[in-house]
Amino acid sequence: MTTAMTAANPSWFARIEGWLDDRGKGAWIIVMILAFIICWPIGLALLAYMIWSKRMFNGSCRNARRTRRLGHCTRSSGNTAFDAYRAETLRRLEEEQTAFEAFLQRLRDAKDKAEFDAFIDDRSKTADTDTDADTPQPA
Repeated sequence: MTTAMTAANPSWFARIEGWLDDRGKGAWIIVMILAFIICWPIGLALLAYMIWSKRMFNGSCRNARRTRRLGHCTRSSGNTAFDAYRAETLRRLEEEQTAFEAFLQRLRDAKDKAEFDAFIDDRSKTADTDTDADTPQPA
């Protein structure tokens, strides 16, 4: 069997694995629990596979779904006018997002500067008050 045949017609295990990945980590856990109930060695083997393939800890199911979604979004619709419109709209939205993030950063910087200036003014007033209190008054 060649690699091309394997990719075109995945094994039953790969189909089940893909189906569970589409449904997320909860589906894997439910299947594992059912496997423990039906036959504990199968449940144990499934648990070992989930840990070995890092499905329990790193969110691989979520990443696989995100990758599929992104691939779907960048695929051509077949209509060049629509594809150009979509590309221009996405580019414009990315520019607006970048400009908005820069605006938010400027706001944060201005707020930080205002708070720091208020702190310095308050500190200098406190220092002046302390200096005046320490200065001996002429009798």
